Amino acid sequence: MSDAKVTIFTGKKIITMNPAVPVAQAIAVQGDRILGVGTVGDLAQWGDYELDEQFKDHILMPGFVEAHSHVMAGAVWEFPYVGFYDRPDPLGHTWLGCQTIAAVVDRLAECERELKDPDQTLVAWGLDPIFLEGERLVAKHLDQISVTRPIFVFHASGHLATVNSAMMRRSGIDRYTPTPGVAKDFDGEPNGELQEPAAMSLAQDGFSAIGVAMMSSNAKWNYAREARNCGVTTIADLGTTRLTMEGQLEAWREATDDANYPARVVVAVGHFDSNSIVSLAVRLRDEEETPKLRFGIVKLVLDGSIQGFTARISWPHYVNPPPGHPGNGLWLIPPEQLADIVSGYHEAGLTVHCHCNGDEATQVFIDAVELALQRHPRWDHRHTVQHSQMTTAAQYKKMAALGINANIFSNHIFHWGDQHAAVTIGEERAARMDACATAEREGVVFSVHSDAPITPMSQLHTAWSAVNRLTASGRVLGPEERISVAKALEACTLGAAHQLKLDHDIGSLEAGKLADFAVLEEDPFEVSPAELKNIAVWGTVVGGTPHVASSK
Repeated sequence: MSDAKVTIFTGKKIITMNPAVPVAQAIAVQGDRILGVGTVGDLAQWGDYELDEQFKDHILMPGFVEAHSHVMAGAVWEFPYVGFYDRPDPLGHTWLGCQTIAAVVDRLAECERELKDPDQTLVAWGLDPIFLEGERLVAKHLDQISVTRPIFVFHASGHLATVNSAMMRRSGIDRYTPTPGVAKDFDGEPNGELQEPAAMSLAQDGFSAIGVAMMSSNAKWNYAREARNCGVTTIADLGTTRLTMEGQLEAWREATDDANYPARVVVAVGHFDSNSIVSLAVRLRDEEETPKLRFGIVKLVLDGSIQGFTARISWPHYVNPPPGHPGNGLWLIPPEQLADIVSGYHEAGLTVHCHCNGDEATQVFIDAVELALQRHPRWDHRHTVQHSQMTTAAQYKKMAALGINANIFSNHIFHWGDQHAAVTIGEERAARMDACATAEREGVVFSVHSDAPITPMSQLHTAWSAVNRLTASGRVLGPEERISVAKALEACTLGAAHQLKLDHDIGSLEAGKLADFAVLEEDPFEVSPAELKNIAVWGTVVGGTPHVASSK
């Protein structure tokens, strides 16, 4: 046994997520590992210890694992927020939502007046036109703020942006621009909406500002602070090409090596060139991992967003798309190329997580994984359908047979459920979207996620969404797809840890695992399921070190 001191933390109740010992009163920690759980008397068998009773009135459970979020969640706070819902920032301040086009314009106009340099681009984030009554917010609305200063407003989905006429002039965007995703009006003129990265990157002055902010040290720290504030101890930055840039690996190391950094981070490498990414991802996994920085996952983005009308969904496609919409969404990777791309990563021993909002995209990925397994048989790959919003029962059955996991975007039921039922996919399909109960019935290992900053990071909220399926208007959307509190909490802990291939280290509180736990003010099994999202979070413990939330 190590000579390091033993600390025994007590709690009002300790929920372990270990079925062999589901509940305890104390947890012993030595170094950054759990020595054991049980009673103080049980744990005294390990010899001298220091008793820490600071959590004696709190509930302890495994630190939540957010297996799909982005360091962008820490970066976007460099810019003004114009989203629909009220939203807390990583330092605990709540920004009020903008619930009309006029409110968006007013906030942006106020921000524009504060800029000193007349040539500086005004960048904002969080916009979602689907919530705003009347015609869709486009360039002509932003032109009310300025006809000379370029304006770039990043959407809540992360898949679209809206720009003003000055930005289009600066970027050379006109009726002749051939790039897919440059939305046009009935006269063939661009209306200011840029759909998906190829189109958004045309407005380089705005789009690049988001990317630069994501590379900053402040973004990495704010990302972890947001995790700490909601009880998350492991976050996955799911898909970045910036690890190919000089200094970014070192920047992640500098942040995560700091004893005060309050989270572990899994950084998934984003696909753009299979040959170079295979060698990079393998080297990172095999040579660069530390206790608080992990690798080994490659992220593919196959389609867009449902609320942005760019996801690939099966017939009958979209119910009420905006004027000029082609009828279905965009392929961000040509589907005929996907099998070879997946096979290359699979053969290299990497785990592939693929963004599939629409069921048409899910099917292409399932087929690609099946072909990869035929070419290169490999067990326990844990390839994962990310978002998995429209995945059907037949697709879940096939996923179970192939060993494919699902990370389900349950927060959509609350944030966009009403709009999905009325505008995007219709009542019947909306009732079965984000189908956690179907995934459970078919035996698919799954988790639920926030995709922060797309929705605010909070595993208690994602669990609440999966349990209750309440929309913003208060209706239950698809009651047959609700799951139990126990299963939702499992999805946020062991299920997510399994997808990241870290369930040997995190996801439950038991001997030998890392001493990572969430500290809650109330017992999630004792409160009403409807109150699950309202449980206050004291903070976290990461590797035996407590980190108090910003709101405390």
